[in-house]
Amino acid sequence: MAPRKIAEAIVAALEVGEDYIAGYEVAGPGFINFRYSHAYLGRTLLAVLDEGEHFGRTDVHKGKRVNVEWVSANPTGPLHAGHGRQVCLGATLSAMLEWTGWDVTREYYFNNAGNQMTALGLSVRARYLEKIGFRIEESEIQYVGGYIGEIAEEIFKEFGNAKKDAAIDFFRLRGEQWCFASIKRTLDALGVHHDVFFNEDSLYKDGSIEEVIREFRERGLAYDKDGAVWFRATAFGADKDRVLVKATGEPTYRLPDIAYHRKKILRGYDKIIDIFGADHIATFPDVIAGVSALGLPADRIDVIIHQMVSFVDGGEAVRMSKRAGNVYYLDDLIRDVGADAVRYFFIMRSANSHLEFDIRLAREQSENNPVYYLQYAHARIASILRFAQSEGMSLEAAPDVSLLRRPEEIALMKTILEFPETVLFCADSYEVHHLCTYLQALAAQFHKFYHECRVVTDDKRLSHARLALCLATKQVLANGLRLLGINAPERM
Repeated sequence: MAPRKIAEAIVAALEVGEDYIAGYEVAGPGFINFRYSHAYLGRTLLAVLDEGEHFGRTDVHKGKRVNVEWVSANPTGPLHAGHGRQVCLGATLSAMLEWTGWDVTREYYFNNAGNQMTALGLSVRARYLEKIGFRIEESEIQYVGGYIGEIAEEIFKEFGNAKKDAAIDFFRLRGEQWCFASIKRTLDALGVHHDVFFNEDSLYKDGSIEEVIREFRERGLAYDKDGAVWFRATAFGADKDRVLVKATGEPTYRLPDIAYHRKKILRGYDKIIDIFGADHIATFPDVIAGVSALGLPADRIDVIIHQMVSFVDGGEAVRMSKRAGNVYYLDDLIRDVGADAVRYFFIMRSANSHLEFDIRLAREQSENNPVYYLQYAHARIASILRFAQSEGMSLEAAPDVSLLRRPEEIALMKTILEFPETVLFCADSYEVHHLCTYLQALAAQFHKFYHECRVVTDDKRLSHARLALCLATKQVLANGLRLLGINAPERM
């Protein structure tokens, strides 16, 4: 049948109550257009006022447990600005998952094992020895950021020259503790918190690493070659087998990562979400294959890969290499533009696309700055409500929302209606930037309504209804900003 004929048959068979739909008809080559009833829009508006800060929450995924692991930066230095994208993405996604009913565990994988930690310890020891008068070679220092000197200074203040013969493990531990404390302070400054900090070291101490190798051998999926232990990854679609343990006896990243994900699955999560930078795109499939090789449901693991970030400030590129001396840290960015702008700018674009962070724009206190634009809309509504209160108006009685008939009022109510489904879509698709797009559209729709429809008028009943519309818009803006981890100011 022709599409229009099919559409006509559907419309002829439809029985839709006027409580929700005012009408529907076939259009064009086979579209079906539906029109919300005014009563339905009015009920939604009242529902926002009734549900308040809970409007937009659903229980679609109630009873399910999800583990979200993100940041997980090596504790070898402060977070550089590029880490911010993952920091904000994971925090926002976790909040959205909770709003749709998931029981969320926020997790940080603490990589405190491996060569990078030894390099940190060597760098700290070299700076400490330099501080107490020893001559050192710069080649001994792999991490050259100024923070290495700060760690060495703290050790000197506490111990003086007493640690000149201390083992590398002492300097490694002090460096690890300093760096991780720095990372946590930065996360706190952005309002980002984790429930679990999982130590990589524990996988070696509790036998998990050896257990994985033993299971692979029992399944015929591990073998010895050239002094190394290999995983038969080709059995799971890889182009070649992968080394699990080097000939030197040091595990590759794959082995502890497989052991870690095995533990996460055994902890009983319905879904495990890992957030990685683009540098992991070629490596995480080996971990997924390893989990499958252990006979575990690897399909519970979802991996989000975000693209890298570049920073510009007045057209000038900003560097951010952790091992370089001139580093732009995430703390620097927070001080430059504020936590709210940092949270918003890092998630306002799809994780799949490269992000250019415009520091000058993020500083700007104008409507050109998208986060300022949203906060200003919220503050403007708060100002309108204060003015109405000063004029003796209140919203204690139920407003007559049937009076809201103008196109700008209808359009704003329709936009408010989209908030719960937007949150659900963001959570289910892991694409949190859609909430930013939605909130910008809501703020723009409000400003259009505000310019076309005087809120406080001589008509008290109409003013009451429009104030209700203002209050509902303010509530949705506040709820959305809270999901993004951003303040909703009452005054600006």
